[in-house]
Formats: sequence, structure tokens, C-alpha cells
Amino acid sequence: MRVFMLGWEFPPFISGGLGTACYGLTKAMDQLDVEVIFCLPKMVESQYATHVKLLDPDSQTSVSSFRSTELKNVTFRSITSPLQPYSTPNTYKQQLEETLKQKKALFGNSNALENLLSGMDYHGDMYAEVHRYAAIAANLAKNEQFEVVHAHDWMTFLAGIAVATVSRRPLIVHVHSTEFDRSGEHVNQIIYDIEREGMHAADKVITVSNFTRNIIISRYGVDEAKIEVVHNGVERNGDGNANNAALAGAGIKKDEKIVLFLGRITMQKGPEYFLHAAKKVLEVMDDVKFVMAGSGDLMHRAIEMAAELGIGQKVLFTGFLRGEDVQKIYKMADLFVMPSVSEPFGIVPLEALGNDVPVIISKQSGVSEVLTHALKVDFWDTDEIANKIVAVLKYPSLGMTLRDYGNFEVRKLRWKNSAEKCLRIYEESLVGV
Repeated sequence: MRVFMLGWEFPPFISGGLGTACYGLTKAMDQLDVEVIFCLPKMVESQYATHVKLLDPDSQTSVSSFRSTELKNVTFRSITSPLQPYSTPNTYKQQLEETLKQKKALFGNSNALENLLSGMDYHGDMYAEVHRYAAIAANLAKNEQFEVVHAHDWMTFLAGIAVATVSRRPLIVHVHSTEFDRSGEHVNQIIYDIEREGMHAADKVITVSNFTRNIIISRYGVDEAKIEVVHNGVERNGDGNANNAALAGAGIKKDEKIVLFLGRITMQKGPEYFLHAAKKVLEVMDDVKFVMAGSGDLMHRAIEMAAELGIGQKVLFTGFLRGEDVQKIYKMADLFVMPSVSEPFGIVPLEALGNDVPVIISKQSGVSEVLTHALKVDFWDTDEIANKIVAVLKYPSLGMTLRDYGNFEVRKLRWKNSAEKCLRIYEESLVGV
């Protein structure tokens, strides 16, 4: 089986759950001897390496080919494009302006800069770039041999349609989140229309949970018969060691408990509910620090909110963490809390349990479908979130039960299982082709 896959991001740089999912799924497919041509916007430089070391590109054209030292059956096709994951039209334009400023500072007005920017649309229109990207991907696909097209999330759906059209191959679209998850009821109509077009054009739609499957049926009018649920998996991490010296530097005392929020600080992840619950916990317990690890459009508002609630000295904002820093923060944490408003799946609770950290998760999350040994709450019920945090911190036996049984549960959730389900879906899509 040979698959033409389209994604937003992939190691060496990961900015969110989609990159983690694409890595885990592709690595498992590689181990099943599935050949993958992975097409994505130009990757971030390798100083941010986390999992995969990529070899140098074999060309300097608008499409570069990369190989991985780890994945023997995977070839990367990197299209020179400023598209980035989790962009909105406004952030895309800001990122584009910053990129241009950096390139001009580095190259001046030399021929090198002209060559670098040649063929690219730098007008700041994200939707025009999505269409341009789709056209390049379709042209690229004409020179590739594959059986199935697999597109991850909305930014690649138009490219998936284009590639499937020129190749006359089945299209699988993989929904990791929807516009309703990201924006609530204030959806961006253009993004919604692209999502809907991709889902209806697809031969099969993969969702990461039944939670997301139900949204797609009710909100996008997709035939439930062609929707398949493939839950995410998790990588087993090494034991590692906490960097206890970092505790003092962060103003955390050794006898203080640490409650962790790890993820993008955006509306979807419910940071305000985490802070309101923290306020209530601190009314009955003082030896607790709340750590918010991540970045996002609500980060500055979260910092202001912590101050307004009078708990600023008890909340630590770390910014975005990568690689070993993520492992260190897990080893320091006594409890992980995910109060997401709408979470299609949620890989982070699996990672936390894999690092022996008990978890509290919102009922409005796909991961709640696969975890039994986790405390579950409605995201809006900050009284109950606080009560459960206090219970875990005050009663070690409860935390130990959640940690031990949850860890055992997570061991059964492997990317190999997810990859095998995708492979079955590929084969079903090829019947009658």
C-alpha cells in the first residue's frame, strides 16, 4: 500500500496535537510497511527537533524532498509555503509580515532572497494560499504513484480533493478538529465551507472520536455510513528525571503540589475554567501551585485573569514547551487537568498518564470515550473541578489508583492499532475502484 498524505505539520517541529498525531500514525504505518509520501508546507528549521531528524533536501525548488533517518518507508514532499498550523486570517498575515522582515534582514535585497520568495504569494490572503497550495500539491501528485489520498484537517482538504481528482484515487479526510471546536458558535464561514466540501467529497471520513463524528453528522450533514472513528494512540515515554533544581528557580517549593494545564491557551481549551477552579482550590489549600504550560491567543488574558482573581503568585506561565521540557514538567506534576470546552480527542491526558500523572478531563472530550480511570467533569462546573483537584491532592490513595490503573489503560492505546484501522479503511475505499 502506498499513500499520498497531506498534513499541516510534522516533526522536527510540533506546535500542537495534529503534529503529534501525524507523527504517531505515520511511524506506525512505517512499521507496517505502508509507504507514505507525506506532503506539507515547508518545515520549521531543525533547531526545534523533537522526534525525527530529517536529512537535507535534495533540491532547492518550490518542492523539496526530504528523507527521515527514522522512517524507512516515508518520503516528505515539502512545498514552499508560509501556511502554518492553527493560523487564523489575522495571525497568518502577522506571521507573514514577520517572516518577510526576518528574511529581508538576513538576505537584504540579494538574488538569494528573490529565489527564496519566487512563486510565493505574499499578499497575506490565507485562503488564496490554501488554493495555491492545493494546485501545487495536485501538480506534484502527477509524478507520484499511490493508491489512496489521506488529508488531515481543513487546510489540506482542498489539496486532497485536487490530488484525488487528478489521480482518480479515493480520498480519505481525517478530522482532528472542526471549526465548531475551535470557534464555538462564532464559526468562520469560509473555513466551515472548506471543511464541508472536503467531507462531502471524501470517499471515507475518519474522525478521532464519536464526539467529533456526531458533530460532523449534525453540523455538516455528512452521511454517517461513510464516517469511521479511529481513536488516537500514544507513544510510551522513557522514565526520565524531574529537574528539581528548576522548582526553586520557578518559585515552587518542594512541599508544594503542582497542578498542570498543558496545551494551547485558547478558547477551545478552557483556560478560564482552570483558573476559576484554581481560585476555589486555593481557598481551602495553600500548598499548591498551578502551572499553565503553553501559548495561544488568550495567554495575556489568562495572566491578567490570574491577577484579577488574586492568585497571580500561585500560577506559573511557562510559555510553549518542547521535547525534554515537556517530560520534565510531567515529572514535576502531581495532577493534570484538561477543562476543554470542545475537544475532539485530546492526546495530552494519555501522555500524562503515560508519565504517571493522574488526570481530570472534561466530559466534552473524545478521550473520555477511551479512558475509564480518569475523573470526568463538565468543563463549566468549576466547583466540581475544584472538588476533584482537592480530592486527588488530599487523598494519595485516590491519586495512586488513578495513576496506576490509568497507566495500565494507556498501555493498550497504541498508534499501531490506529494505523491498522486506517489501513482497513484504505482497503475498503479501494473496493470497486
